[in-house]
Amino acid sequence: MQRTFIVLTLALVFAGCDSGTSSNDNQTLRISLTAADALTNGFHYEGWAIIGGSPVSTGKFNVDASGDIVDMSGSPIANGDFDVGRDLSTASAIVITIEPAGDADAVPADTKIFGGDVTGLNATLSAAHGSSLGDSFTTANGSYILATPTDGSGNNELSGLWFLDNSSGSPQAALTLPTLPAGWKYEGWAVINGSPVTTGTFTAVDAADDAAPFSGAGAGPPFPGEDFLTNAPAGQTFPTDLSGGTAVISIEPFPDDSAAPFTFKPLTGAIPAGAASGTVYPLMNNASAFPSGLAAIR
Repeated sequence: MQRTFIVLTLALVFAGCDSGTSSNDNQTLRISLTAADALTNGFHYEGWAIIGGSPVSTGKFNVDASGDIVDMSGSPIANGDFDVGRDLSTASAIVITIEPAGDADAVPADTKIFGGDVTGLNATLSAAHGSSLGDSFTTANGSYILATPTDGSGNNELSGLWFLDNSSGSPQAALTLPTLPAGWKYEGWAVINGSPVTTGTFTAVDAADDAAPFSGAGAGPPFPGEDFLTNAPAGQTFPTDLSGGTAVISIEPFPDDSAAPFTFKPLTGAIPAGAASGTVYPLMNNASAFPSGLAAIR
């Protein structure tokens, strides 16, 4: 399933409360998100106000293909406003979670995509907040090689992507990535003929990833990666030549709503058109493209 990627720019005025004394003051949370993914397969977002240390749901929602915040049936939510029905002025933080299909409890999921401290009734939402991924990922770095260790030496060497560094003569971990909190996993990708194909999910940069659906019969190295030799997905032919494609590391919700790459992609790297097997190629930091958001109590 192709995930819809959304770049949302909203010109919203996050103003203070009106000067009146309406009983509805501070009971509405206005949310806007930039570059958030539309969730699929029944997954959805949920907002939470942290009041007295406890989470209070501010409502479930999604975003549509136009970048608008919508309710669970896909209808627009005007201005991204959620009437919570209680005073939010004492909230210390706002958190946004990704909730699984069928969620009906009042407990935030582990997969917290955004968080932000409330200051002056406003919060800037980001993955770097301690309640979410807890890191800006601006220091993430890494590299990769092309090789196919699972079908023996010298065979189809440009048809495998491994996140390891062999420049010292023995394979070493090639990724420098923060440890992820519960609710998230890393995933490697090779973009082949314009389509992303997974190399597997992982949580440790110095161990094999969770699956090897396309590799050969031989043993792979104890690092994330994949040989693209068998069981090619629709539209692909394996073995292949990864030259001219792209290597990507993404951060995925766990559980995941889609088989496509999520919007958090801390590392990407163009595979040279004349790539050579066994050569170490760099990945570039892409953290500046992470989604973000704003919240305002009104």
